[in-house]
Amino acid sequence: MQRHWVHRAVEAIHADFQRSADTHMIRVEIPGSPGTPLYLKDESTHPSGSLKHRLARSLFLYGLCNGWIRQGTTIVEASSGSTAVSEAYFAQLLGLPFVAVVPACTSRQKIEQIEFYGGRCHLVEEAAAIMDESRRLADECGGHFMDQFTFAERATDWRGNNNIAESLFDQLTLEPFAEPAWIVVGAGTGGTSATLGRYIRYFQRDTRLCVVDPDDSVFFDYFRDRDATATARGSRIEGIGRPSVPTSFLPDVVDCVMQVPDRWSIAAALYLECVIGRRCGPSTGTNLIGVIETAARMKRDGETGAIVTLICDSGHRYRDTCYSESWRCESGLQPTEELERVRHFFESGDWESVCPFHGNDVDFAAPNRC
Repeated sequence: MQRHWVHRAVEAIHADFQRSADTHMIRVEIPGSPGTPLYLKDESTHPSGSLKHRLARSLFLYGLCNGWIRQGTTIVEASSGSTAVSEAYFAQLLGLPFVAVVPACTSRQKIEQIEFYGGRCHLVEEAAAIMDESRRLADECGGHFMDQFTFAERATDWRGNNNIAESLFDQLTLEPFAEPAWIVVGAGTGGTSATLGRYIRYFQRDTRLCVVDPDDSVFFDYFRDRDATATARGSRIEGIGRPSVPTSFLPDVVDCVMQVPDRWSIAAALYLECVIGRRCGPSTGTNLIGVIETAARMKRDGETGAIVTLICDSGHRYRDTCYSESWRCESGLQPTEELERVRHFFESGDWESVCPFHGNDVDFAAPNRC
């Protein structure tokens, strides 16, 4: 009976994927930096609205095929929001109860989306406590703790099979730079950077991989010094950054890690609306600062080539945070000066004279906080 249910569950997930088109690749010209076209892979168009849709699908298939998820299993996940939204989507698809353990600071819009898909939110005050609380809840109800931070790098087939890396390179086939010089991504679980880094090596690509890391996150220090000391607060840029190093983060497949101050992430997210005509989440802003810094370094060194990054999710999830002026002011994240400097780069290509952290060379791109 259980075997039959699992077969139907896997079939339902495959059918959902079959109904979905691939995400779009948006080309953006940077007038001040004509030799480095930018491509934005728009992961916000997945059915559950973010890059985490891919991860959630892989984690459910992994759990089903390992025998961990059965009919009636309560799914529990530790998530700052987007992974929980996507997992709630798949749990509803399979008729399974879902509980998201999220930091209390998670945006109301994300909580509402989790609840929209039938999930229940369990809020904790300290971001560092969500893993232990998730394990406790799963044990208490006899459910399955999905544990994205452990299984993200192994649940996805990094050699291909329609993963994000294969899709990204396929979409660039007819572009002037069919093989990008750089891919820039954030890290929350580390699963995306692990998939991309492994794929690049497996297919002998020359593309380099940059991970951008927000304030109050451990990836930068861990990459530079292998210092895994946990932070006390946790990232304010939802979806990326971690107070402790997750098992899924593989530093040796990454070429550089860049630390991006939160005000710059917010500034870039706000400016991107002027470029593509719609709002994106703040983690996309972090990505964009990584792109700008990389483009500026390429221009300085006489290099040309495409840079690819991701639109991780839509800005409508952050109406009460990133896109709220009162929240930005109260949080000390009103990026008035930074916004003008980002605008100046897009118009002139000049970054070195306006960015106070440009040019600090640690692991290629590891600027100090402003």
